Formats: sequence, C-alpha cells, structure tokens
Amino acid sequence: MALNLTPRFSITLALALLLAPALALAERTEYDVDYLVRFQPEQGQAAVSIRLTPGTGEVRRMRLAMPEDRYGSVSGDGEVSRKGDIVTWVPPRGEPARLRFTYRIDKQRRGGGYDARITDDWVIVRGDHLIPPATVAATPGADSRARLRFQLPKGWTNVDTPFKRSRDGKSFVIANAERRFDRPTGWIIAGQVGTRREQFERIEISVAGPKGDVVRRNDMLAFFNGLVPEFERAWGKLPPKLLIVSAGDPMWRGGLSGPRSMFLHADRPLISENGTSTLVHEMFHVFTRIRGADGDDWIAEGLAEFYSIELMRRAGLLSDSRADRAQEWMARHGRGVKTLDTNRSSGPRTARAVQLLRELDAEIREGTDGKHSLDDVVKALIKIREVSREDLRKQAEKLLGRPSRVLQTPLLD
Repeated sequence: MALNLTPRFSITLALALLLAPALALAERTEYDVDYLVRFQPEQGQAAVSIRLTPGTGEVRRMRLAMPEDRYGSVSGDGEVSRKGDIVTWVPPRGEPARLRFTYRIDKQRRGGGYDARITDDWVIVRGDHLIPPATVAATPGADSRARLRFQLPKGWTNVDTPFKRSRDGKSFVIANAERRFDRPTGWIIAGQVGTRREQFERIEISVAGPKGDVVRRNDMLAFFNGLVPEFERAWGKLPPKLLIVSAGDPMWRGGLSGPRSMFLHADRPLISENGTSTLVHEMFHVFTRIRGADGDDWIAEGLAEFYSIELMRRAGLLSDSRADRAQEWMARHGRGVKTLDTNRSSGPRTARAVQLLRELDAEIREGTDGKHSLDDVVKALIKIREVSREDLRKQAEKLLGRPSRVLQTPLLD
C-alpha cells in the first residue's frame, strides 16, 4: 500500500534520514590515554604513568592485574587501592588524572635465557607487560584515543614498537579495533639499537637489535620480499606494521611471537637444516593469532610448522624437492606419536600434526578439484581465534561437502 505523505512530513523524514549518520557518530564518545615510559637501567626497571584526560567520555574505574613482585610504587590521582595482585583505580571525575608505578623488567625463562632484559645500553620487553591488562569501566560507548611516549636515558638513541609513529614523530599511536580501551601490546626495543626497515606494498617491516650483536637485519628484510605476497595470498590483509626484535645471549635462544611483533634470537638460522623456519613459524602466530583450545595446541603449532615449509616453497625459498625432504623429515620425527591431545605441542607431536594437516590439505584440494585448500580452512579459523578439533572438522566439512576422512583418525580420539 502506498503512503500519501504531506510535503512537510516528507521534508522532515528526509532531514531525519540525512542526520541519522551524524547522530550515530555523536553517540560515540572518546577520552584520551597517554602512556609515558621512562627506562631506568640502574634500577632494572621502567617508571610508567597512565594519564587519562576526559573528553566526551571518561573512565570511571580501572582494575589492573599487577603482581606485587613485578609492579611497585603504585600511586595516583583519585582513589588507588591494592588487593593482592589487583590494583583498583578510581580517577577523579571530569578532570585529567594520572596513575604511576614501576615495573621490574628482567625476566628469565625456565631453563635459562631472558625474554625481557634491561642493560646499561638497551632494553627488550613486552608492552603488554609494561602496561598490565586492565578491566575498564567507562561512560557508555566511550572509546580511548591512546598515545605512547618514551623518555630515554642519556646515550639511548632509538626506540621502536609494533605501532606507527604519530605525525610529529614524538609518540606512537596505539589503536586496536577489537578493544575500546587501547593499551600497548607486543615487543618493544630501545637504547643503542640498530634498525633496518622496509615499506612493502601494505606493511612496514622493521628489524631491530642492539648495536654490536650480529643481527641479520638485511637478510630478514630480503627474506620478506618473497614471503609478504605469500602471506597475503594465504591469510588476507596484514597489519600495517610488523616489528622483529633480535638479540644474542643472554636472551632466550628461540622465537617468541606477540601482537604484530616477534622476538628471534640472533643465532637462529632463517632456514634450519631440517627445512623449517623459526621466523616463518612465528610469523604464522603473529598474523593469524590462532591458538588451540584445551587439548588442541597441536592445531596452532602444527599449522605454524606446516606453513613454515609450505610458504617458503611457494616463495621460491625452498625448491619442491627440498620442501618434500622437509616433510619426509617431519614424517620420520613424528611416526611414534599415538595421540595429538596436548596443551603444549612440541617436537614429535607437532611433527605428526604437520603430516596430518598435509594430508588434510591434499584431501581438500582433491575433493574440491583444486578450488580450495588448507588456506581456506585457516582463513575461517582466524575469525574463531581459539580453535578446537571440532572447529577444524567443521570448516573442512564445509569445503568438502562431507566429513573429512583424514580427521577421522585415532590420533584425535
């Protein structure tokens, strides 16, 4: 039935439709968060402050996970209280407020080697440790606008993070579309540091390490010339920046991924003797952020190891025959494994997972006449993030139009 609208009502309706987007934007409120980090090598710590400035929105309360053995000297404007490892901050209403604390940096892993370290000349640390996780109560719909600044000790010349610099170059812009309250996450390096960076089509990659350490900055960037297009083809859009931090002993002798960043020990080869790559393995974790549900860590670790071979083959960094030999090594290494069920997959179990995933890739390619592959499963799993074997089976079934025979295995019973 047609509506018979008067001219006045038609004009009113048209104006309402035009103003709707503006009204929706007006409902979005914001406040500013300024993080300031001052590294103090003599004390082995960082002095940190979080400054909140109300705008059209504001923070009413913040609860931070701050274990007493790492975080100290907590004080701030408004009300600050500690109960065990939880600090509650209630800033004053309607005015700028600051929370101050210190963070003890050096952190040694079980078995030796540091995954956070401060010396007289440099520091390597995770931003999500400097700024602890927080539960924030703010005015309805309020989003943060966050910046991160550093005050470096005398003689320290450089600092880098996984985030882009502001236009004036004085701070880093912290933005995470998944959260209303933005905080720095990922690896940070500062001090007497050498950095090489390259802008690929849609991603800036920086490789940084302490001066004097033998860090293969240019080798890694050359490596990425072939890998970046393969990353994009396999997993879609990449983040705007990637930071790779590298250093020698006494840092931990391996690779560790973080949001939009990773650490790689300077002695780790770009391609190992068995044909895999710690660098590409950790890049899988960085770009996909897939993790295994309880008992299914083999999915994340197996995929990362599978693609450490497969993407190098696609990029021409491994010949087909050498990639096949790498897969044969995996088959031998994992042949004694009877179950993949684990919360921490490594060694033979991960190698056996690689073979299962290789068989799944072949099944999908054959069952879809080459239209789909394991890449399509991974793209779906990225959206789920914490994945189980049932998620894996469901996504494979969507592509095949039937349950995967490969995934009906005693390894998953």
